[in-house]
Amino acid sequence: MEVALRSGEDLSLIADGRAAMGDGPPRELISLADDEGNSVTVNVLGRDPRWTAGLDAEIVVKTPFVSGRIDLALYVSRLESWADALDRLDAGEDIAWMEMSSGPSIFVQLTGERDCPEVVVEDEGGSMVTVRVPLVPPDDWIADHRQRLHQVMSYWVPMLSG
Repeated sequence: MEVALRSGEDLSLIADGRAAMGDGPPRELISLADDEGNSVTVNVLGRDPRWTAGLDAEIVVKTPFVSGRIDLALYVSRLESWADALDRLDAGEDIAWMEMSSGPSIFVQLTGERDCPEVVVEDEGGSMVTVRVPLVPPDDWIADHRQRLHQVMSYWVPMLSG
């Protein structure tokens, strides 16, 4: 595919557009957002150059009040535990993902303190910061996230060893 660039056009936007259309590796494992400007995403950045069984990733939190990001290591068992978490969410249960591991944790409470779903990102072992993000995901968000997980695992897991 050949793309003509206008002067000053940002190549990263084109790359992101191609990835969104399926031309590149899947990047968003989790993407929860609402129309109020609140979002929590987990982005796969690529293979970890120091560890052949892992992926570099990040958790990104954006709200009108606070924004931040934190590094995250993903490996097969964490991806599998996300699949289990999605099953529990589909059954109407709150979840804690990566709660007992080193690094950040993500909690999804289907009925949070504000009577709507909340995503809680906690970095107890590092920065000792917890961020609670109320948001109302679309009706099909669990099916969407199962598809995201399938795409991430199909693309990235065969490249990992260990």
